[in-house]
Amino acid sequence: MSRIGKLPVDIPAAVTVTVDGSTITVKGPKGELTKAFTRDVAIEVVDNQIKLAPGTKGRFATMMYGTARSIINGMVEGVVNGFSKSIEISGVGYNATLKGKSLTLKLGFSHDINYDIPEGITITVTDNGTKLKIDGINKQIVGQAAASIRHYHPVEPYKGKGVHIVGQHEIRKEGKTVA
Repeated sequence: MSRIGKLPVDIPAAVTVTVDGSTITVKGPKGELTKAFTRDVAIEVVDNQIKLAPGTKGRFATMMYGTARSIINGMVEGVVNGFSKSIEISGVGYNATLKGKSLTLKLGFSHDINYDIPEGITITVTDNGTKLKIDGINKQIVGQAAASIRHYHPVEPYKGKGVHIVGQHEIRKEGKTVA
């Protein structure tokens, strides 16, 4: 049995949760999220708490209800507080500019990279285009947007040039030494 899955998810006062079979909808001050789960997870709302249990006796059900609990907890946290990721761009001439729903990245290539901002995400650019902040209520979309931007030019291990997600560990190597 999952230790995480056994814990109930508390519902704050400003949040309403509706369960329709295996589909859950969470509404809060920042927005609304809906997610459908498999029938192997039993979801119920009791006394301002969301409780989960395996819907069947299979091994897949015991694995999935802990995952479902984490996702639902993220949904509740997202509609109340939201999620954000910070990105730093370092390198000579490396920067980002925002043009409508598109982010233009200059990362040392012969051409600019245009990143279309997904629905439900807001990106703010500061410090002459060297710092980005990605905000949204869906944890998965915020993390995927940050990872997609980082994927264009990951941090180079010797000089540290590239796109760095704040809070992630980047490996730095020592350069060659003269004997």
